[in-house]
Amino acid sequence: MGVFLITFFDQFTKILVQSKMDLMDSIPVIKGIFHITYILNPNSSFGLLKFPSAVFAVIIIIVNLLIIFLLRKKISKENKLVYFSLIFILGGSLGNMIDRLRVGSVIDFLDFRIWPIFNIADSAINIGLLLLIIHFLFHKEEELKEDEFLEEDL
Repeated sequence: MGVFLITFFDQFTKILVQSKMDLMDSIPVIKGIFHITYILNPNSSFGLLKFPSAVFAVIIIIVNLLIIFLLRKKISKENKLVYFSLIFILGGSLGNMIDRLRVGSVIDFLDFRIWPIFNIADSAINIGLLLLIIHFLFHKEEELKEDEFLEEDL
């Protein structure tokens, strides 16, 4: 359900921008700080990584299949932080993949002027990655505490 909601919200906002704005239009929400700017991004990761479309499509499909596999495993459902991080990453990835299939590029529109223009899907992917980083930073510590606890009982 979470994947569907993220993908739906992403696509809804992109279709709204597409239907109300012309390409390269920019509407200031907070002038000089935050604008809604409609662009098409043929690349990935805020336009920074440039791959041929076929290579990028294969990478996205492999990553999505891996995430679906992990979501189906019981271990990810036991750890809510990992589970939700994968939901966010998959929802965002599917949102951007739909764009690539629908218009040949990713629709970006959130423009904070100090960062490359991005979208809801990009935000979801980054939130998911941040949650995974948090998990891996603190999970080892929890495992060590459990191991120390088991050694004390012996």
